[in-house]
Amino acid sequence: MSDAANAGTQIAELLVQEQQIDQTQLAYAQRVRERLPSPRPLTTVLQDLGYVTEVQVRQTLRNRRMDIRLGDLLCELGLIRESELQSALALQKNRPGQKLGQVMIENGLINEDTLLDTLAAQLGLPFFRNDLLTPDERTVRRLTPGLLRKLRCVPVRDGDGPLYLVFDDPLVAQLPEGFEDLVSDHFELALARHQVIEDALLRLNRSGPVTTPISESVVVRKVNDLIKAAIADGVSDIHIEPMKDRLRVRMRQDGVLIPREDLPLDMARSLVSRIKIMAGADITERRRHQDGRILYEHGGLKLDLRISFYGTVHGEKTVMRLLNNRSNLLDLSEIGMQPRLLQRFREDVLDIPSGVTLITGPTGSGKTTTLYGAVNYLNNPNTSIITAEDPVEYLIEGINQCSINSKIGVTYEETLRHIVRQDPDVIVIGEIRDRFSADTAIQAALTGHKVLTTFHTEDSIGGLLRLLHMDIEAFLISSTVICVVAQRLLRRVCSACSTEHRLSPDEIRRLGYNPAELRQLVFRRSEGCGECHFLGYRGRVGVYEILVLNESVRDALIQRKTSHEIRRICTETTRMVTLLEDGLVKATQGLTSFEEIIRTLPRLDRPRPIPELYRLLGVRS
Repeated sequence: MSDAANAGTQIAELLVQEQQIDQTQLAYAQRVRERLPSPRPLTTVLQDLGYVTEVQVRQTLRNRRMDIRLGDLLCELGLIRESELQSALALQKNRPGQKLGQVMIENGLINEDTLLDTLAAQLGLPFFRNDLLTPDERTVRRLTPGLLRKLRCVPVRDGDGPLYLVFDDPLVAQLPEGFEDLVSDHFELALARHQVIEDALLRLNRSGPVTTPISESVVVRKVNDLIKAAIADGVSDIHIEPMKDRLRVRMRQDGVLIPREDLPLDMARSLVSRIKIMAGADITERRRHQDGRILYEHGGLKLDLRISFYGTVHGEKTVMRLLNNRSNLLDLSEIGMQPRLLQRFREDVLDIPSGVTLITGPTGSGKTTTLYGAVNYLNNPNTSIITAEDPVEYLIEGINQCSINSKIGVTYEETLRHIVRQDPDVIVIGEIRDRFSADTAIQAALTGHKVLTTFHTEDSIGGLLRLLHMDIEAFLISSTVICVVAQRLLRRVCSACSTEHRLSPDEIRRLGYNPAELRQLVFRRSEGCGECHFLGYRGRVGVYEILVLNESVRDALIQRKTSHEIRRICTETTRMVTLLEDGLVKATQGLTSFEEIIRTLPRLDRPRPIPELYRLLGVRS
């Protein structure tokens, strides 16, 4: 029997002793658990059967202290999975001296409140959830602030009730000899969050903060360390967020925000000021939102960082976006399009001499990579290509790129007015933002230019409908737009630790299939390993929906048909494969997971059978 299973048995026996359940209910729950297709904690099964509530379980744990390892207890209570516990234990081996709970908090496996609540239940201690602890003045005078800071505890009296000594970790509390005589009153131990204890100790220190002032060199080193770590891990954004009790740092890796570390709140102002100096922003202005830019050199790589400062109730939040100014762009064949989609995109879209091509998707979906893969394909000595971008993210030899700078009057409007006078063959507009930029793209296409641009919409049909909602005439859209490419980036399953994942009937149903018709669907799923930093994913893969307009779609636009009708016409007459369908094919190829499809892709219509999708996309089964 595993340690977690043993923990479940111990909890169940305590529930019987506390008369929360009887032996008959326990035996039935054990039989149910043995028949489940995937293992579930015994405590969770008891709750699912309605024999006991979560409140009753936690009260029993507080009444009857148990000698169970914290990780096994968290698994049995259903707060983390067994695979997550093993990942945390593996990480802990590489961090000598760091506790398992702290490892799990830093890696986003559990939050501090849940961890402390479970630890309190395990130890039979009360947990103070307050954000503010009011120290008992009489006890503080007896013990002195200096001793309390050394012990890292705060004395708190609950009205006329008992005196509590509140720690953030009572397992390491070492009370000196004679401590009880100093207190004179009976006391009990209790738990509170680390930052709550820290704040209370700071208020006790009448001569100033307990922590030493943060030097400028420490702040400079911390900013550089954050940027270097982001570069090393392939991070796209760094979020530095002031919270009520701490400064939280998160990084967006493979499209998902991952907690990185927590910094002391007293570092916030110095850290933001340092970044403002680097970004050329006004360090005296703390109420207004600001933007800035940093050109950062590291390891021979020149990195362009776009900085945004945003005023919040707790201070200024800073977001740093890392833009790689590189010339080694991905070729179209490397961006992840399926064979037949790629062939059609090249022959029926890029090789056409004029018309508008829209590349759509939300922020961070890889639109720019696809856009410049297309530009790179079109780039040759006989073609004049000119761009208007905000900002220029990739430098390409042989094309004329313009970066928008509103501070000197180089706005989108001004640039787009002049761009058609440069005798271009291909016009690249970084993004359609408003009616003016949409009109410019349409008019350029009407005069025989090829226009490539990006757009923020949910899917390909949404791109056409949004142009209609911007009051662009339907006949102009139908006569100029030749293609809409919708896309997403899904996290790629780590190949080093991936295992087979046979979808359950409920999972098959959530994808839009009938479980009775589709008996088996096998994807891949990763539990996490050292190579993927125990995230289960490494890198990303593109998912595409390419709509090449034909006469049926153009007629539907002019007749202002509904989005559902237009989508049906597209799938029936243009051989369009939806985002969900392309994602399903990539999942069957072992590239991504069920969870990524559910998290990322719109599920608007029922997908077609997998064999038919393989045929449409030119994929070998």
